[in-house]
Amino acid sequence: MKVPQRIQPLVDDGLVDEVLRQLMSGKEATVYVVRCGQEIRCAKVYKDADKRSFKQAVQYREGRKVRNSRRARAMEKGSSFGRNEQEKVWQNAEVDALYRLDNAGVRVPEPYGCFDGVLLMELVTDVDGFAAPRLGDVSLTPEQAVIDHNKVIHYVRLMLCDGLIHGDLSEFNVLVDEHGPVIIDLPQAVDASANNNAKWMLERDVENMRLYYGQYAPELLEKKYAKEMWALYELGELNAEVELTGHFDEDTESADVEGILDEINAAREEELERLARIESSEEVEQ
Repeated sequence: MKVPQRIQPLVDDGLVDEVLRQLMSGKEATVYVVRCGQEIRCAKVYKDADKRSFKQAVQYREGRKVRNSRRARAMEKGSSFGRNEQEKVWQNAEVDALYRLDNAGVRVPEPYGCFDGVLLMELVTDVDGFAAPRLGDVSLTPEQAVIDHNKVIHYVRLMLCDGLIHGDLSEFNVLVDEHGPVIIDLPQAVDASANNNAKWMLERDVENMRLYYGQYAPELLEKKYAKEMWALYELGELNAEVELTGHFDEDTESADVEGILDEINAAREEELERLARIESSEEVEQ
């Protein structure tokens, strides 16, 4: 096929030898199957910001650090230079996450680098060598659903141990090869300790997986892995070896709002009395 304009520089530089076909087009990028020497890989071409349908980028960018202060200021002001820099940060976030998670033991496509908005990475294939299907396109037995769900939860736990949350995990962002699930699409990955939305993003990721696998294995619908993992994470006790049970006892006691207000009012009255005593003593001295 004709070489897409964004991939042409990689062909010119010898990083890509041939574009074989388009694999898919999503809300943030178009993915092509390419030949690099003797290897078949993926080239993920990110769409420009004004053409992406990913509408909530701001809440995902919260907490991402930019070392160069000039770039950071430009990004805050929203200048043309700043918007370009923000795009680079958004694109590089995925390759950085892929390297980190691969090292952490999470099954993700192996990255080969990001070049001017084009991410080269491993093409995940099925047993016959064809592009692996997405989780949403496969049927599972109850037994396999439990096995694969446990693997995904383990990967989510490893991500959190490494300080990352996928942020958009669903049956559309998981591939299935002969060895099980592979996590994909990570440009929106968030910093668990620096993003105020981290907890509910984790819960949403896990909830999506619970509901999807639960349609094949209903017993999974009773699990509460997200709350369990987050509680351990906040205590600094989450690690790759800790046993997750899927059970979590939530605090069901209602807050004593009236009692709290009484304490606040009592404290306020005490402070007013203290200030009155000070004022009175000052008048006596005068």
